[in-house]
Amino acid sequence: MRELRIRTLAAVFVVAGVLSWAGARLWNSVGTLPRVPLAAPIVLALIAVVLLATALSLRSRLRAQRERRPGAKGVDPLMAARAVVFGQASALVAALVAGMYGGTGAFLLESLDIPARRDQAIYAGFSVVAGIGVIAAAFFLERVCRLPEDDDEHHNGGTAPVS
Repeated sequence: MRELRIRTLAAVFVVAGVLSWAGARLWNSVGTLPRVPLAAPIVLALIAVVLLATALSLRSRLRAQRERRPGAKGVDPLMAARAVVFGQASALVAALVAGMYGGTGAFLLESLDIPARRDQAIYAGFSVVAGIGVIAAAFFLERVCRLPEDDDEHHNGGTAPVS
């Protein structure tokens, strides 16, 4: 399994942001602008919380398993792999969505004197911050699920779920 690359996520973010900024300019020339929903940053923040909770749960279970604590509940390798894939997919989608809202927010910065557009710019900014939170949580989850021998072979660029 390949690990997340910050360059890929940054490229998705930038491309989506530029396209969204250009689309917002074009849409504005028609006379309206699509709204940035208040739910956007909330949903992204919830995804970040789920990823973080999963990572913390797996980390404590793995620590108990490594220390051979009595009654320690092991981690199913397939479940760990699924968690990592969920984190990677969430990070890619978050980079795309954060880029879209970032581009729209950058366009809205030109008209902060209009209260409705100022609110939309704030929602867009919170969406970008929440998207970065999702990406950070996904990287943490991936780090938690990395096998100990992966640290020695880090130059190969791959990660495997914990067994």
